[in-house]
Amino acid sequence: MDEVTVNVEADVNLTESEEKVKKAVYNLFGNLSIEIQPSHKGSVLKAEAKGQEALIKFRDLLRQDRIRDAARKVLFEAMHGQTISFYLNKQAAFAGHVSFSEAEAESPLGPIKVTIKCDDPRRLIEWLAPRTA
Repeated sequence: MDEVTVNVEADVNLTESEEKVKKAVYNLFGNLSIEIQPSHKGSVLKAEAKGQEALIKFRDLLRQDRIRDAARKVLFEAMHGQTISFYLNKQAAFAGHVSFSEAEAESPLGPIKVTIKCDDPRRLIEWLAPRTA
């Protein structure tokens, strides 16, 4: 994989703890460089990482949670050109699990938005979630 950039973004609502939202992101992606910016709804957590290594923990969780086949389907559907964009449930992430969600409606606290840019997204998806059967 030549160049991989991972961007993670999540709203931190006024009723939420910034530390808990950070923990949710760390649980999925490891130790990313995170910054918190003010927004009209509270604040926004933003993180960026370069390199395929930033996705190792996420890949391991897909295997551990035994959802690689479901993840493949979601990731291929989320692929547009050289970008893969998808949403993850914030509460499941806080508990250390991967649960894909819709942009807004499914999660009352809002989702974690993940955007991955790379030269060969198909190859990256094959690495993240290889076929199990």
